[in-house]
Amino acid sequence: MELSLFDGIAFVVFIVIVIGISLRASRKQDTSEDYFLAGRGLSWWLIGFSLIASNISTEHFVGQAGAGFGRAGLAIASYEWVAAISLVVVALFMLPVFLRLGIYTMPEFLEHRFGPTPRLIMSIYMMVAYVGVAIAAVLYSGALGLKTIFGLNLYQGIWLIGVIAGAYTVYGGLKAVVWTDLFQGAALLLGGALVMLIGFSKVGGVGAFLQANAEKLHTVLPADHPDIPWTALCFGIFIPNFFYWGCNQFITQRTLGAKSLAQGQKGIVFAAFIKLLIPFIIIFPGIMAFQLYRDQIATGDQAYAVLVKNILPAGLRGLFFAALFGAVMSSLDSMLNSASTIFTMDIYKGRFRPQSDARQLVKVGRIATLVLAVLACLIAPLPGKFEGVYQYIQMIWGFISPSILAVFVLGLIVRRAPSSAATAAMICGVPLYGLLLWLLPNVAFLNHMAITFTALVVLMLVITAVKPLAKGVVFEQRGAIDLTPSRSATWLGAVVIVLTLLLYVVFR
Repeated sequence: MELSLFDGIAFVVFIVIVIGISLRASRKQDTSEDYFLAGRGLSWWLIGFSLIASNISTEHFVGQAGAGFGRAGLAIASYEWVAAISLVVVALFMLPVFLRLGIYTMPEFLEHRFGPTPRLIMSIYMMVAYVGVAIAAVLYSGALGLKTIFGLNLYQGIWLIGVIAGAYTVYGGLKAVVWTDLFQGAALLLGGALVMLIGFSKVGGVGAFLQANAEKLHTVLPADHPDIPWTALCFGIFIPNFFYWGCNQFITQRTLGAKSLAQGQKGIVFAAFIKLLIPFIIIFPGIMAFQLYRDQIATGDQAYAVLVKNILPAGLRGLFFAALFGAVMSSLDSMLNSASTIFTMDIYKGRFRPQSDARQLVKVGRIATLVLAVLACLIAPLPGKFEGVYQYIQMIWGFISPSILAVFVLGLIVRRAPSSAATAAMICGVPLYGLLLWLLPNVAFLNHMAITFTALVVLMLVITAVKPLAKGVVFEQRGAIDLTPSRSATWLGAVVIVLTLLLYVVFR
């Protein structure tokens, strides 16, 4: 695709403005709290936009739109709509505990609750998963989008994205991340909405689209569906969602940096509202690509890019290029900062240098960010060897998400569960999930997650019954943050849940 002069100017100006503002906003990162948690001064609107911008990236525009193009259709929207419910639960029930403890990382919660061993195990799991799965998939899908739309070499695209996002993340920490997320998130949502609206005009309007694609607009699929059977909607799909939004450093880090509990809760519920809209601007275009250009598309992961190539007029392509590029960087910078935080706070300080001062921790965090960015660029071509990048991400996360979620849930609810129960669950989760994938290859991996999670919860309960703690753990407040809950977040969260259920009624 040839870019006009306006395309090139729009792209460069957008990227320069976004990075410039974020670096200015993130000056004077003197302490570890400044660098890793933005000084615990984030407002609800920054938190909400940052959550969405960090979450939605090219693995959605490439992978989720591809799933909509393929056999899943609109059913893939369950990852977004169930996420809305999960976010409400996290805001109202999990975030108060995390802020009360004043933690920097999610593995740090496990040390407060269970001791150092579960913390170390989770830290290692998350580091491997971030570099080998999440960051690699974002880099690959972003470079694939640039290659499909603009003809850029895949490896050049990977290193271009990695170098730019890595550079300002190394310098500015979380504050740089959330400010770039604000601008890039807005561009992402507007760009996606624009593609959707132009797509509707190409297929003859909303009514014509709904009628022509009725078979792809169901969210409840047969029990034997290989990807998202209705049985998974009852339980299995909640496991990756609660893990992702409640236990995943990549996401929770900006909520840990909230000014207050009320600000954090309102920001999370704001993000939940936006999640309800995401399928319409990402999955609908994937289905439009199937309707209009299925003969031009070799794999579903190319669906969104091919649609953009065919329907966006010259001049708007540069703006979409900037939005797409920004989406990649929003996810990548968040993942790099989160992985760096886990390494610095949970492994370096937690295990090797507990007396490190703030400046030393910031220095280590910056070095870790740089090293992780390079490693991710080297590994990034790996997801391309699998069919369907979005399904690849979800399936591989399944090796650790059931065990981590089980430990967090039991740790919060069963206060007498001992450290040995958490350690056993963390160790057994990976081989159990892998065994299920091997023995039951025709069963949807979401059901594998459900089985693994259930088995690990039972294991922890048995160990607790045999050897419970003498006294239940109490989560004492360790910081000065205002823990007054938000009343508006409670009733708005209820509205989100009702709207989610209505969407399932409409698209059942």
